[in-house]
Amino acid sequence: MQSDSQVLIVGGGIAGLTAALSLSHLNIRSTIVEKSERLGGFAVQYTCKATDACVKCGACIVCEKIGQVDEDPRIDVHTHSRIDRVGKSDILRASIVQSSSIGDPRTFDCEAQAVIIASGFSPFDPQRMPYGYNNLSNVVTNLDLERMLRQNSIPECPSDGRTPDRMAFVQCVGSRDAKLGHLWCSKVCCASALRMARLIKMRRPETEIAFFYIDVQTFGKTFQQFYNGVKNEISMFRAIPGEVYRTPEDRLKVVYYETGAAESREALFDMLVLSIGITPSAESREIAAMFGLAVEESGFIASEDKGTAATDGGIFVAGTATGPMSIAESIASADRAALAAAVFLKAAVKQHHQT
Repeated sequence: MQSDSQVLIVGGGIAGLTAALSLSHLNIRSTIVEKSERLGGFAVQYTCKATDACVKCGACIVCEKIGQVDEDPRIDVHTHSRIDRVGKSDILRASIVQSSSIGDPRTFDCEAQAVIIASGFSPFDPQRMPYGYNNLSNVVTNLDLERMLRQNSIPECPSDGRTPDRMAFVQCVGSRDAKLGHLWCSKVCCASALRMARLIKMRRPETEIAFFYIDVQTFGKTFQQFYNGVKNEISMFRAIPGEVYRTPEDRLKVVYYETGAAESREALFDMLVLSIGITPSAESREIAAMFGLAVEESGFIASEDKGTAATDGGIFVAGTATGPMSIAESIASADRAALAAAVFLKAAVKQHHQT
């Protein structure tokens, strides 16, 4: 089997989907190669965070784009697939391996004139942090909570299914941490955590929520109005917890240092939510090497203009492959990459006719 498209897109998350649809609107065919079993990346797992009005979290956009891609005849999709080898002369030739649950993997070739790398990110693994993730059942990540709220409407303690009366969010887990060498801000964690906190308060007003942070990152024109409202509904602590213990009553004792009082303090919660950072995808360096792209010291793929990296050979990069971005920023990045690819293709056709 051989797939022939004008643009090969590596990754089927929000950036890859957007790039494919933008190219289709320009009458350009594309092939999406996605390593997981479904499209949408991590964003498809997010819950809508609307309270009395839409908060523009972007969660609903992902499902809409998946539906549009499924129906678009100009877009070929291969899930459970990875690029094995890449060769390039006058055209790019990629060997793609697609896994199967009922037999041996199959290999097919894809030819394209341009490539958009939209390989996304990996969420930070918090097991190395002193919060007891995977050891204390009621310590969860923000992604765990996203899935929980999408399915159950209100949070439930994994240990016994009870609704937590007291919850705490811990920010910057795996971000802005010199000990880990992760000096970057993941940008979206504050917005997501505060939106989920307000959503929980709306659905169950009696829930007490604490928010531990270094500082709160702004996220849009309406941030101040939103923040003024939500900080009156939850308890804000400008401190990062040092340790977490399980009490005999199956509660979580959180120890933190309060700078203003210059002393350590303790607080009890039923559930702890770790806002884990955005880190380079596990395949970033391998993919970058395949296509001759540089990788920054952080591990993200280097770009000339954040989110629209290009080389002379028609290789472009979109979305969180180049660094932390919100859904809206990833969409904008993918649109720019698609336009740059279209311009490249047009120039290549013109050069071909001239020769």
